[in-house]
Amino acid sequence: MRIGALEAGGTKMVCAIGDETGTIYEQESFPTVTPEETLPQLLDYFKGKEIEALGIACFGPIDLDRDSDTYGYITTTPKTAWMNTDIAGYFANCLNVPVGFDTDVNGSLLGEVTYGQAKGLGDAVYYTIGTGVGAGVMSGGKLVHGAMHPEAGHMLLRVREDDPMPEGICPFHGACLEGMAAGPSIEKRWGKKAIEMKDDARVWDLEAYYLAQCMVTTTLMLSPKIIILGGGVMHQTQLFPLVREKTRELLNGYIKNDTVNDMDHYIVPASLHDDQGIMGCLKLGFDAV
Repeated sequence: MRIGALEAGGTKMVCAIGDETGTIYEQESFPTVTPEETLPQLLDYFKGKEIEALGIACFGPIDLDRDSDTYGYITTTPKTAWMNTDIAGYFANCLNVPVGFDTDVNGSLLGEVTYGQAKGLGDAVYYTIGTGVGAGVMSGGKLVHGAMHPEAGHMLLRVREDDPMPEGICPFHGACLEGMAAGPSIEKRWGKKAIEMKDDARVWDLEAYYLAQCMVTTTLMLSPKIIILGGGVMHQTQLFPLVREKTRELLNGYIKNDTVNDMDHYIVPASLHDDQGIMGCLKLGFDAV
């Protein structure tokens, strides 16, 4: 089946054509400007490509309640030009094909569960640690939506005493996970971009402390079989052993479970060469059919 994929991000929109096996035939990126400017560009990309379905994994917040009048909309996003944009409906109406729709992070999780290292696991969590922090959750083989999609990037944290920026940067919660551990948080705290501080042990020890709190909360509340960490911050691969070590310390021997205690295979990096989002979109499109 020939499927269109749209990974709709706050900075760029990645369009691709592929199939249900996860094979990507072609892809192209467009800057995220305004709906009036960007959506017609994306539509022009997909027109004439003979796609039979489209999968969209979108930045948010978005409305995923199929009984809602605003299902398929971007809702209260900080990108004000995109507020109340019916992105799923736009493509469904213009292309006249089934459209699968979910969050950008659920898309990445779906890519990993379908084609990557979480294949065959029905209970998995994916975090993107980058400009912001987002989470995708699968439980019992189904992506979790509920009253809304998970916003685990805003879980509250215990601030470490030696943190030079204890107030955090989240405008809503201050010292939440995103406010303390996202890329802009690292930059504001230390006055440099994360990539410039690769060898500064202070930076990554503190970052690992906050990510480990997230890992513990995720483990205790959601009981996944794997936690995948993606996004730009996690390109700092020296973080993984630190996060695993601090997670083990914070759990303090409470969990007696072989899956969780095998930290090298429990807390892992994304495995699909940054294509997990697009590949998840292909699965969303296939499932829509």
